[in-house]
Amino acid sequence: MAGKLYVCATPIGNLKDITLRCLEALKEVDLIASEDTRHTIKLLNHYEIKTPLESYHEHNKEAKGKKILNLLLDDKNIALVSDAGMPGICDPGEDLIKLCYEKNVEVTVLPGATASITALILSGIKTRSYCFEGFLPSNKKAKKEVIQRLKDDIRTYIIYEAPHHLIQTLKEIYEQIGNRNIAIVKELTKKYENVFKSNLLDAIQYFENNEPKGEYVLVIEGANESDILNKQREDIAKISIKEHLEKYISNGIDVKEAMKKVAKDRGISKRDVYNEIKIKNNNF
Repeated sequence: MAGKLYVCATPIGNLKDITLRCLEALKEVDLIASEDTRHTIKLLNHYEIKTPLESYHEHNKEAKGKKILNLLLDDKNIALVSDAGMPGICDPGEDLIKLCYEKNVEVTVLPGATASITALILSGIKTRSYCFEGFLPSNKKAKKEVIQRLKDDIRTYIIYEAPHHLIQTLKEIYEQIGNRNIAIVKELTKKYENVFKSNLLDAIQYFENNEPKGEYVLVIEGANESDILNKQREDIAKISIKEHLEKYISNGIDVKEAMKKVAKDRGISKRDVYNEIKIKNNNF
């Protein structure tokens, strides 16, 4: 019998933001795999938890991942924690969870504090539909490609950023998507929790005059849905019905479904699409 991996959410600031279930698990497991043992020991000491710690982080995840997996296969129960929040989000916990599934080791999640969702709700920006990007790529080309996707996306975007990259990232986002509304959040759940609400241009000017300090969560307003629809209609008007249909078919959509999509896009009936194509190309 294999043991179980408990993925435990720990506080992102205020030490009281931990569930009773999580505290119980941390006390009862055989080992706690921690991203930074020096950080985790403060939490354990606060709650008088004596469970042994094992470091597991980005730089040792391959070797330690195998060691932890072997302990799980030897019927040991292990808790996985990150520096703060939910393990597996922007940290190597994702890799350990994957290893467990590959070897049929049971995994369970003990939910709790998560910086991204906390910041989203606190931002006052639309929450119905959102996308979490975590930290943007360090590679300039890859970073640009990610930001470019924001331009025509109506979802709210959540991004993590370090203080020494904040101004440059804000400038790159502004240059590519325009002057959107943004909430810049830091010190979540702590005494000096702060939500800076403005637009991108004002945010750039503010942080150029006020040195960024601490880790930030950026919550960025999505594109205006009406503007996107108008732009799509303008683009559609530039191509013929036949070209429109062929575009869908080239993406692997069958003819009947493609005709439905063309009709919907153009605000016409499927019969109108059929008649137009029949006249111009008997192959359809």
